[in-house]
Amino acid sequence: MAALPAVKNMWPVKVYSIPKPRIEWTATPGMKAPLKKRDLNDTADTFSPHVQVQVDKLREKGITGHGIKVAVVDTGIDYKHPALGGCFGPNCLVSFGTDLVGDKYDGFNAVYPDDDPMDCQGHGSHVAGIVAAQENEYGFTGAAPGVTLGAYRVFGCSGEAGNDVLIAAFNQAYQDGADIITASIGGPSGWSEEPWAVAVSRIVEKGVPCTVSAGNSGDVGMFYASTAANGNKVMAIASYDNSDYVSLLNISHYTVDNSSKKIDFGSTAGSPAAWGNVTLPLWAPNLDPATPNGGCDAYPADTPDLSKYIVLVRRGSCTFVQKAQNAAKHGAKYFLVYNNAASGASAIDVSTVEGIVAAGMVPAKTGTKWVELLKAGSTVTLEMSDGSDGKVILEESKNNVTGGAVSTYSSWGPTWELDVKPQFGSPGGNILSTYPLKKGGYAVLSGTSMACPLVAGVIALIAEVRGTLDPEVLENLLSSTSNPTLFNDGAKFYDYLAPVPQQGGGLIQAYDAAYSTLLLSRSSLAFNDTDHFTEVLNFTLHNTGKTDLDLSISHIPTKSVYTLAKDSIYASEFPNDVADGHASLKFSESKVSVGAGDSVTIEVMPTPPEGLDAKRLALWSGYIAVNGTGVSLSLPYQGLTGSLHDSKVLASDDTWISKSNDKDELNPVPANTTFVLPVKGQNATDEKPAPALAWKLALGSAKLEAELIPVSGNSTAKSLGAPAGFPTLWNPMGKGSVVWNGKLADGGYAPAGKYKVAYRALRIFGDEKKESDWDKSESPVFGVRYP
Repeated sequence: MAALPAVKNMWPVKVYSIPKPRIEWTATPGMKAPLKKRDLNDTADTFSPHVQVQVDKLREKGITGHGIKVAVVDTGIDYKHPALGGCFGPNCLVSFGTDLVGDKYDGFNAVYPDDDPMDCQGHGSHVAGIVAAQENEYGFTGAAPGVTLGAYRVFGCSGEAGNDVLIAAFNQAYQDGADIITASIGGPSGWSEEPWAVAVSRIVEKGVPCTVSAGNSGDVGMFYASTAANGNKVMAIASYDNSDYVSLLNISHYTVDNSSKKIDFGSTAGSPAAWGNVTLPLWAPNLDPATPNGGCDAYPADTPDLSKYIVLVRRGSCTFVQKAQNAAKHGAKYFLVYNNAASGASAIDVSTVEGIVAAGMVPAKTGTKWVELLKAGSTVTLEMSDGSDGKVILEESKNNVTGGAVSTYSSWGPTWELDVKPQFGSPGGNILSTYPLKKGGYAVLSGTSMACPLVAGVIALIAEVRGTLDPEVLENLLSSTSNPTLFNDGAKFYDYLAPVPQQGGGLIQAYDAAYSTLLLSRSSLAFNDTDHFTEVLNFTLHNTGKTDLDLSISHIPTKSVYTLAKDSIYASEFPNDVADGHASLKFSESKVSVGAGDSVTIEVMPTPPEGLDAKRLALWSGYIAVNGTGVSLSLPYQGLTGSLHDSKVLASDDTWISKSNDKDELNPVPANTTFVLPVKGQNATDEKPAPALAWKLALGSAKLEAELIPVSGNSTAKSLGAPAGFPTLWNPMGKGSVVWNGKLADGGYAPAGKYKVAYRALRIFGDEKKESDWDKSESPVFGVRYP
């Protein structure tokens, strides 16, 4: 087929998992409006994610994204939800779109498309609400409630989605006239040439801005850009933590010293959850909220019969199960934990602890107050609710630990060809939005999946103000007006900015982007690695305003970050080691005057930092600041000390044979293991697994080849050629595998016998024609036979 004149290229179909944001809270069907909510009669937008990115300022001016069409490529949308319009079709909020796959699609079977993009998962409905939710009983709206939404469903009710479906969805949205396309979907890649990334890039080139989530693999460390976010000109969106913790809690009551006054409090039921009609006094093993290990040690012998109390312990230092076990040893049935941070209350699971019939959590301030009352000698009696009455309380508290920081789960760039990724970010941690009615209607989720649609909504607002949907203009505006934030490792802020491969330009600022009169011609500068170092790059300042501008150009560096672990070919996990060294920048001009309507070009000449260990691939980055009266812009830059080409991507012993039913762990089987292959033309099953030809790449590789080498039997061939499924293209670093059913790439089947697999992986910036640009490895011997 590849030889046909009409065929330009061929790619294997890859599948991507359904996005899995962290679920902080979901409502239950029939749940009533929260007791505490924002006043819907107040036109001010006080929703914390909106305040963080200046959406509130645009909404104050009546900007809603009116007339803009935003396509959401996801799990569909519950368009029957009142806050999502209540209908589908013309004159509805969700006015266009389609189901490309059908309910039963799982990424591997046939698609059964239809015209109804109803969501049976939840992810797409949450995303849609972030873009355009209408006023509701929870007191928030989407960033751009004036847009119309398109729902392009690419997932069934379970399973995965193929990149062929994702490409089709983007193409369909483009053909249907979408002004903006957003997708909170992806998988590790790091290569802009991956087919889905290429398809999205072409749509951007046609004039349609596309936002794609950067991914939730921040724990992996650098160089883990996700596709299709890694596409050229595609806006890759990082996640920042909400400045507020949002908790929706069941309402219960307590009294102090048998007073008739009942005081409301909120709690989250855990597992088990038999709280109905429980009224008991509190007892705590430790009355000092500052003690981190409260409840972790065995209780003293004089502990009372705890079946007559609700036991209260502080979160921290040991597992919930251990704390519950210590309480249960003294008869406890009812077990509450109070949080050790201002992050609301989450569900806990102590269902394995014998004797405990109900568990839950209360916020830190609630538990601390109770402990103080107990310490003062008061009796605190709780009247617990199991939530069946549908009454909830909405609590918001300031996140002083990570609020405003890049979320630790947000994936790091850059790409393997050292393009800057992500571009910028928005709040994605702890976000309240809509959810399918059958699943409660509302939920609090965390992920880059939540950050991405907020940026899409912001683009709609900016487009309404500026009258343009030019992707390059919008990306440059958003990047230059973003606020770079300090690095946070999940526990505290540091005194240096988060590196560019974690946050790109920074946290977007919608109002500033909408009204900036000074335009930068680029969204970032990439100086590449030592082998491909670019000595000079430039950017242009264009003054679209009516007054002349006197501007200063300066440099704000941040810490350099090591990609590889010390004395290793493998990448470090988050947080990567940092080095004090940073680049110095020389500008062609550091003071410039830009007349109204005029432009000035600035050349930037970097000197890479000294003293860095080039073998560890040290990435240096920072920001070029442009300041003047009423002007405060920045331009992210990056470069790398070291050679990606000279860095090994595949160790000689990093290939092995695993089982097809061990796809998560890919544990190696013993050498000389024999597999019974499925009948020719059929696939393996979990009960009768086939060999999984496995590898671990130290860094990404554009091409991984494999040959099947006979080591016994009647075959005289040195190689039977490639197993079906090889070569694999545009590979991320880390583990991978191809399940092999005996078929060869040429369509034939390997005979029964013993084999090994000879792999070779192309180095970054490598030339396929040069043997020295390939790293090689051979698997242990394994055997195959047919039924």
